Amino acid sequence: MSTLQDQLLKAGLVDAKKAKQANKDKRKQDKVNRKSKQPVIDETKANAQKAQAEKAERDRQLNAERDAIAQKKAIEAQIKQLISLNAKAKGEGDIAYSFTDGSKIKKIYVGALVQDQLTRGQLAIAKAGENYELVPAVIAEKIVARDASFIVCQNERSQETLDEEDPYADYQIPDDLMW
Repeated sequence: MSTLQDQLLKAGLVDAKKAKQANKDKRKQDKVNRKSKQPVIDETKANAQKAQAEKAERDRQLNAERDAIAQKKAIEAQIKQLISLNAKAKGEGDIAYSFTDGSKIKKIYVGALVQDQLTRGQLAIAKAGENYELVPAVIAEKIVARDASFIVCQNERSQETLDEEDPYADYQIPDDLMW
């Protein structure tokens, strides 16, 4: 098997004088490198390693972004499943229960029992797509732990304890008071 230099000579691309000069320069360079005892730095190898390290870093970043997106989708799927499995019936009723969704005021029509449970904090309103569903407070807490943006309205649970020294204890708040 002939060397590349021999092949170039046969093809007539390089003459013998240039080939000898190239060999002479190469031997000279090798001799200088041996005498100086400095490590030979192969620039192409260093550049290749640098490029490979940069590519590995980009790949790690892309994988982290993909994992974050996949995890977000998984959490959204869990929340939608929690809402669909635990949705309560709104009840037959004409009582309009008003709540805010972002900057908009929305209404759902519920029965008296459901309205009472909503005001006491036993039920919460969750947004499932474009619809609003009623879920128990325990499920609402699980949803908030994953992503709070799905719970639109959740009142705090009220304790039915009255202070003995409350001057207004004898006055009851009317049930039909709406905002």
